[in-house]
Amino acid sequence: MSWIVLIVSGLFEAVWAIALGASEGFTKLVPTVIFGAGLIISMAGLAWAMKEIPTGTAYAVWVGIGASLAVVYGMAFGGETISLIKVVLIIGLVGCIVGLKAVG
Repeated sequence: MSWIVLIVSGLFEAVWAIALGASEGFTKLVPTVIFGAGLIISMAGLAWAMKEIPTGTAYAVWVGIGASLAVVYGMAFGGETISLIKVVLIIGLVGCIVGLKAVG
């Protein structure tokens, strides 16, 4: 169950990171509210998962999921450039996340 909570928390990490950018310095209400809710859910889930998953592993997985999704979102909707090397690096990051779960 801790791994499921951690994965969902990683998804919400991407939500708050994307919303933070969209809030334009907290000047837009809806993205700011989404940022706050996503941050609370994400941090609460991370804290809960860390009761059973070692801190280093939990944090690396949480950040990796959030970062990967934020970059993919940026490529799909935010005007971030897509390149073969970026795609390969994201795949490598996801592979490392899966590897942490596999050896954990």
